[in-house]
Amino acid sequence: MLEEIKRILESHEVKPLSNQRHFAVLIPLIEVDEEMHLLYEVRSKSISQPGETSFPGGRVEKGETYKEAAIRETMEELSLSRDAIQILGEMDYIVNEHLVIRAFVGEVKKISVKDIQFNEEVDEVYTVPLNYFLTHEPVYYTANVKLEHEKGFPYELIPGGEKYNWKQGKHAVPFYNLSNHTIWGFTANLTDRFARLLKEYKREGDL
Repeated sequence: MLEEIKRILESHEVKPLSNQRHFAVLIPLIEVDEEMHLLYEVRSKSISQPGETSFPGGRVEKGETYKEAAIRETMEELSLSRDAIQILGEMDYIVNEHLVIRAFVGEVKKISVKDIQFNEEVDEVYTVPLNYFLTHEPVYYTANVKLEHEKGFPYELIPGGEKYNWKQGKHAVPFYNLSNHTIWGFTANLTDRFARLLKEYKREGDL
C-alpha cells in the first residue's frame, strides 16, 4: 500500500487545492519614437469587464502551455503574426483560490502602434513610456474582504460555533491614474511588479 501511495505521489503534478481557472497574458513592449513603451488594450463592450485597461491575454486552452496561450491571444487580439512577437521571459504571476494568471514579457516587432489592427474584443490600444513606470508608483487602496456564510452553514460542527474567530482579509488594489486612462487591479499589479523588478536589478548594477 505504501509503495502504491509513493508511486501515485511521484507521478502526481502538485497544484493548489481549488478549482482555478488558468489564464496567461503578455506584457508587450513596443518602440515608439525610439523609446520603449508598454502597450495596453481597452476592452470592448462585447466581452467581460468592458472599458477596462488590460494586457492582451486570455484563458489557457486544453493542450497548450501558458506561454503558448499568451502568444495565441496576443496574435488574435492584435492581429499579429507569430514572428512579430519575441518572448523575452516570464515574470512573477498572480494566483488566488479562483484563478492563476501567468505573465510573459515580450517585444512587439515589425509594426507601429498606429498600424495595429485589433479585433472585436478591443476598443483601442495605447502605450505608456516604460520610464513612466520606473519613476511613478501606483497608489494602493485597501478593500476589506468580509467572510459571509450561506444560510444553513453548520456552525454547530465547529469549535466555537458562530463565535469562531474567522480570519478577515484586506486586499490592496493599485491604481495608475493617467491623463486619459486608468490602469488598476491585476493589470496595475503586473505593471508595478514588472517595474519594480527592473528597478531592483538596476540598483544591483545588472541592468
